[in-house]
Amino acid sequence: MTERSAFVYTIANQKGGVGKTTTTVNLAAFMAARKARVLVVDADPQSNATSSLGVKPDDEVLSLYDALINKVAVSEIIRPTSRPRLFIVPAAPELAAAEVELVQLLARETLLQKVLKPILLDYDFVLIDTPPSLGLLTINALTASTHGVIIPVQCEYLPLEGLGQLVHTINLVRENLNPALEVAGVVMTMFDSRTNLAMDVVNEVRQHFPEQIFKTIIPRNIRLSEAPSYGEDILAYAPDSAGCKAYQALTEEMLSRVRKQVAK
Repeated sequence: MTERSAFVYTIANQKGGVGKTTTTVNLAAFMAARKARVLVVDADPQSNATSSLGVKPDDEVLSLYDALINKVAVSEIIRPTSRPRLFIVPAAPELAAAEVELVQLLARETLLQKVLKPILLDYDFVLIDTPPSLGLLTINALTASTHGVIIPVQCEYLPLEGLGQLVHTINLVRENLNPALEVAGVVMTMFDSRTNLAMDVVNEVRQHFPEQIFKTIIPRNIRLSEAPSYGEDILAYAPDSAGCKAYQALTEEMLSRVRKQVAK
């Protein structure tokens, strides 16, 4: 058990297919490999983080839905993964109904924050994977974040267009629900060095987020795409791949930022 309350990060972007789940799962895996206790919270009804970590999404298995709607203690829902020190709060298909059911509840934006509070001393990091939307599940994740948002951005033009809307939502959450919320990092993903557009997008994001953008850029890599179908993180599936080396470097860069925060 850790002495310090967990660093809680939300990985968010309302655009689908930009590498949110890949980033969540592989950051978590490398952190766990570095001896940290890590909890992944799968807040996406598609359950991709759940299946990517080898846990089968199942209506009969307790999931985040049960914590949010049925008031089941999250400690009863947390599942181990095949990687030591890495745990998950699974999603399940029924989580899709939570968006509708949450609307009727009081303090609906802070439910996830309350659900996670009792277990934050048990982990070093909590990473929340979010759906590709800015609905109540994502708002809950942003409100629960103690150390900010990590935004994966695909190195193409269209994913760049929606970034302003996400930043607007982050600002609204900061003003109304979570004064500590900030953009903790921007990760450029699916970089194709053969195109000029990819580098142009990186440079444009760098202008908007000069302090937050990570130096590490995640390449487009077939091994990263294959790993989830085997229920494995990239470190287990293809440790010598370019994708693995990139996420290892990203984790080191992120942990360096964390150490600087702790030292302040």
